[in-house]
Amino acid sequence: MSDLKLVWTGQGFDLALTENDLQRDDSLQTAVLISLFSDRRARPDDALPGNDSDRRGWWGDTWPVVTGDQIGSRLWLLSREKDLPEVKRLAWDYAGEALAWLIEDGLALAVDVSASVPRRGWLHLRIDITQRDGRHSTHDYEWEYA
Repeated sequence: MSDLKLVWTGQGFDLALTENDLQRDDSLQTAVLISLFSDRRARPDDALPGNDSDRRGWWGDTWPVVTGDQIGSRLWLLSREKDLPEVKRLAWDYAGEALAWLIEDGLALAVDVSASVPRRGWLHLRIDITQRDGRHSTHDYEWEYA
């Protein structure tokens, strides 16, 4: 499996270039970035940020190949949360939900997520993945959410 390589910028992700050419990615980095930082459709009982009515989500999830499959995460719901301990738990929950497909689809044996608030208004996620072939990778992402 090879994708166009995406890199984390601290405010989102971007295509990776080398000498004005797109880089390829044979790791799970691009898949993890898309899973975490694409907007999954909010559930009917989710409180939407800023009294908005847009539940977001990818239009392709309307007709998934596998019933119930959705792309992305609900991390976007934290964009207007107050700096409370609950935010760390929700970030952990949303990230785990977004990455569960790696195990379900047989790409990983284990996906461990840890979430922290390194400073006021910022989230840090550490994702540790053990792939089926025994390779291990760690992905760290930090961004301002409030």
